[in-house]
Amino acid sequence: MIRTLGVLLGLALFVEGQTYQLDSARSSASFRAKHMMVTNVTGRFSNVTGTIVYDPKDLLKSIVTATIDATTINTNEAKRDRHLKGPDFLDIEKFPTMSFISTKVYLDAGETKVDGNLTIHGVTKPVTLTLSRIGVEAMGEAGRVVRTATATTKISRQAFALRYNKLIETGGVVVGDEIQITLELEAVRMPG
Repeated sequence: MIRTLGVLLGLALFVEGQTYQLDSARSSASFRAKHMMVTNVTGRFSNVTGTIVYDPKDLLKSIVTATIDATTINTNEAKRDRHLKGPDFLDIEKFPTMSFISTKVYLDAGETKVDGNLTIHGVTKPVTLTLSRIGVEAMGEAGRVVRTATATTKISRQAFALRYNKLIETGGVVVGDEIQITLELEAVRMPG
């Protein structure tokens, strides 16, 4: 699910004093969760939006914000998607978006980390995103300067009040608690 979240990290490589905007047509958040204790179910969200403000002289002044459209969840199974959108899980009628707002950007053992508050299903919890890949700045369509990044994190779905589950006959539960989130991001450097 969010994967709100790693949202645009690798800030140390962005151009000084620049603001970047996520390209929602080319950014996505994907998730993976255990099903029946043995297999993984994967899904993704589209319409990921957000901005990065980066201060290379003081990473603590850098800000990352992102919003994910929960209504776009897609696991390639329509019945499951309807269930995930309903009150047992995301409850998109009440909570149509998920969001991430950074509280700290820093380097840790050579990795860029972004601490922040992730909100899913109306519940806000602290998470840490780890930047696992940063692309070089490149000229994109229509002369836009873009940079890509991949960020990851893990969350407990129950911590975000996504508690629905059923026991299986052999022991265990239908849906695992740990959700692995991967953000594939493309950010456009804004004029200024």
